[in-house]
Amino acid sequence: MTSPADIAAPLRRIPPIQCLLTFEALARLRSVTLTAEELCVTPSAVSHRVKQLEQIIGTRLFGRADFSLTTDGIAYLANVREGLGALQRFPGLASAPGKRRLKLAVTPTFARVMLIPRLRHFREAYPEIDLALQISIPLMDVVAEDADLVVRYGSGHYADMEHSEIARDVVTPLASPAWLREHGPFERPDELDPETLLRSPLEPWRSWFSAAGLPWQEPSGGSQFNDVGLMCDAAAAGMGVALVRLKLGAPWVENGTLVRLFDLDAPSPHAHYLCWRTGAMDRWECAAFADWLHKSMP
Repeated sequence: MTSPADIAAPLRRIPPIQCLLTFEALARLRSVTLTAEELCVTPSAVSHRVKQLEQIIGTRLFGRADFSLTTDGIAYLANVREGLGALQRFPGLASAPGKRRLKLAVTPTFARVMLIPRLRHFREAYPEIDLALQISIPLMDVVAEDADLVVRYGSGHYADMEHSEIARDVVTPLASPAWLREHGPFERPDELDPETLLRSPLEPWRSWFSAAGLPWQEPSGGSQFNDVGLMCDAAAAGMGVALVRLKLGAPWVENGTLVRLFDLDAPSPHAHYLCWRTGAMDRWECAAFADWLHKSMP
């Protein structure tokens, strides 16, 4: 039997489902525009729903203009996602919005050495972004289709895309210990035999020749490679001397398969750049990855 107290006690108001969906999407996307696009509503509707939700539960959910969550907002988001997940498990009922997909085109050795070892931290920081990696080798016209962001290595003069520098490096000659025992040691750079120098259009020797005071021309003969990783593998196999960026060559140096010939480095005339088409950075996932990548590169 219902007591008078039960009748008198007001039921706590449950927020409308559209307010909860909007809150979850805005917390994930951190953009009123993107949230409005995902939910097919106007930006003003997004703002109205969030304000309505905050009034119902009696606390602020977002603390700043960048839509970072307050302490209460973080706790409430966990409960909202748990509730939406429970609804999603029942056919025909509302489901939580999907993740944002980001397609990245990147050169092979940079991906293996610089990017992939750090990607776990990106996934931990942005679990709402699904990253799709594609290989791009411009010198062989291997270009990833419809990539949102592209990592290129070169001079930075890209008229077709906007870009920002993410990593610059120095170069130095490397060879295998066995090759060095057979042909070395070398006391001066001019003791090198030009016929033993491995070549790559990605890293011309002239920058190191200049730093070493050598009036030599760019080698025109010998083995040539269009991938830095392949050139490092070739040098490690005893094929000759490779001019390698130290950041990209770090795995081979650290495991002892390549060693330095001289204590002389030269600035590379090229660098790695993150490139994008005009308007791409208006998308939250592109801007988030670009910010993370700049902060993660050594």
